[in-house]
This record gives sequence, structure tokens and C-alpha cells, in this order.
Amino acid sequence: MPLALWALTLSAFAIGTTEFVIVGLIPTLAADLGVSVPSAGLLVSLYAMGVAIGAPVLTALTGRVPRKALLLGLMLLFTAGNLLAWQAPGYESLIAARIVTGLAHGVFFSIGSTIATGLVPKHKAASAIATMFTGLTVALVTGVPLGTFIGHHFGWRATFLAVAALGLIAFVGSLLFVPRNIAHSKPASLLQQMAVLREPRLLLVYAMTAVGYGGSFVAFTYLAPILQDVAGFDASAVGLVMLAYGVSVAVGNLWGGKLADQRGPIGALKIIFALLAAVLLLLAFTAASKPLVVLTVLLWGAVAFGNVAGLQVYVVQQAEIHAPRAIDVASGLNIAAFNLGIAGGALLGGEIVARWGVLNTPWIGALVVLGALGLTAWSGALDRRSGFTSPSRGGPAPVGH
Repeated sequence: MPLALWALTLSAFAIGTTEFVIVGLIPTLAADLGVSVPSAGLLVSLYAMGVAIGAPVLTALTGRVPRKALLLGLMLLFTAGNLLAWQAPGYESLIAARIVTGLAHGVFFSIGSTIATGLVPKHKAASAIATMFTGLTVALVTGVPLGTFIGHHFGWRATFLAVAALGLIAFVGSLLFVPRNIAHSKPASLLQQMAVLREPRLLLVYAMTAVGYGGSFVAFTYLAPILQDVAGFDASAVGLVMLAYGVSVAVGNLWGGKLADQRGPIGALKIIFALLAAVLLLLAFTAASKPLVVLTVLLWGAVAFGNVAGLQVYVVQQAEIHAPRAIDVASGLNIAAFNLGIAGGALLGGEIVARWGVLNTPWIGALVVLGALGLTAWSGALDRRSGFTSPSRGGPAPVGH
């Protein structure tokens, strides 16, 4: 793999770290900025909204910009956003910094796959994309717990300074190694993207994604307060629990992909959503015990992101039937749905914390995830009614690539 691809992977690592590291710092941020824990949770929601808006809108608006110039501009924007967070004088300016960084995040992953595939021969395209997205997984395993550790020992501002340094290194790597002449086709316009949103079956998949992730983030956004205020962990131990969670996520991603291959997307998603709801419900009962809550968090990580492969495969399969000329757009909008789910889940979690307390977020999140399970079962029933069978199950493949 070329050095340019590793520069992209480092960018993905930095971006993944800055998105999720805030979860481990919410109690620290709330105390330092003099705001409530739910208000600190808005820093998760508004970042995710920046991603969801930035991905389709800014990608369409920057379609004519050369890929390398756009990539360098995004990493500068990302670095500037984290530097602004580092020096933010108050809560409002920190919100602005998070939104700016989220906008850069959205466009990066919209164009990153195209850039990655342009760096390698066609037969290595899938491996190139997988390598770049490894940066996100590694961020959950190492970047988030390390950033949480830095925040608890040197202050939350130091975490954003460290991530800004990563962004600057990624910028230099891209400047040195990414070629200037990366070919690219003009991305879909906003009108073309809106056309995809008129397809009911694709909207159903987006709802599955948003509701499923939203339910998980009702509780995950406030994991640090659960660990500190309910389980009784010291703030310094939160990073270690996040490390365990990240390792479990990495294993769960592999398991989820294999399950989708074996049972098809719908079969796999039913199992994963059911397990996710069960684990969240379990957390409501184990949160007060240090050993049991750590075990529950490990189980949670194993299923929290295991549905990624199934959801992405399924949206492509549905797009091949209902929007064959806009498959990439349909896939990209599922990433926007993922971030809308994060934003909505964090907002709902904040309301729950403010009204009823943090220990009510897990079981209410479980109910939301059960909604995603219901949507998945409905979509599967529609597939059977229309005669569609996922190629993963050995049936007839839909029209596609």
C-alpha cells in the first residue's frame, strides 16, 4: 500500500478520535465549563449534526475542487477546529469548534474512499478502502482511551491539542505523498441526492440505521457519568474501560461482518439489534457493580458497531434495485443517517439525564433499539413479499455491479 494511503488512514484515526473522545470527557468538561452534564452532551449531538450536514451538502458544493487540494483544506479545517476547541474561552465557542470539526469530518469520509481507490490498482480497491477505515477502528481501540487519559491527567484542552497535532501530521503526510492528479467524477448534486430520499425502501434502511445507533448513543454518550457517578470509578479509570470497549468493538466488527455473510443482512441485523437491546437493558441492572459493569461494557462493544457491515451491504442491495444510478449516494446517505442517529440519541439521552437521571438512559436506549429491530423485521417482510432474496443467503442476486 502506498504511503499516501497511510496518510489517509492517519487522518481517519485523528477524525475518529475527535468524534468519540468527548464521551469520556463529558463529566470533566461539564465541571470545568460550569454547565450541566446534558449540556456537555450536546457537544456530541452538534458534532454529529455537522457531519450529517457536511457530508451531502459540502461534498456536492466542492465537487469541482481537485481532490488533493480539497483533502488538504479539510485537514487544515479539522486542525483549526481542534485548535479552537483547545483555546475555547467558554461553552459556546467550544460548540462552534465542534461543529466546524464535524463539517470537515463529513466531507473527508465522502471523498476518502474515492481518493483511496485512486491510489491503487483496481483489484486492490476494496483493500485500500478497508485500510483507510481501519483508522476509525484503531481510534476506538487506542485513540479514544488515550485521549481520555490525557484529558483526565492534563486537562480536556490538552486532548484537543493532541488531536490537532495528529491532524497536522496527517496534513503533512497528505501534502508530501498524495499525488496531485487523482481522477474523480463529479459527485451527485443535491437534487440527485434528494431523489434518493424519495425511495421508501431506502428511507426505511436509513431509519433502521438512525434508530439503531440512536438507541445505543442514548446511553453511550453518558457512559462516563454512569461509570463515575453510579459504578464509583475514579475519572482516571474511565480511559481503561474505554480501552476495553474499543477492543471489544474491533472484535465485534469482524464478527458482525461474518454474520452478515452467513445469514444475510436482515438475519444478521435482527440478531445484533436484539443482542444490543438486551445488553443495554442489562446495563441498567449492572451499572452499580464495578466488575459487572465492565463485563457489560465489553458485551456492549461486541454488538454496538457489529451492525455496520450489515447496514452498509443492505443499503447497497436496496439501492441496486431502487436507485441503480445513485448507489454511491445511497451508501453515503447511510453514513449521514448514522450521524443523525448519534445526534438524536445524545439529545434524547440529555433529556433523560436532566429529567430522570443517568441510570435511566440504558433501558430507554434498549427500547429505542427494539424500534430498530421492528423496522428491520418490517423491511425483511417487504423483501419476502417482493421476492427479493439477499445474495448472501444464496438466492438470486439483485441487479447491480
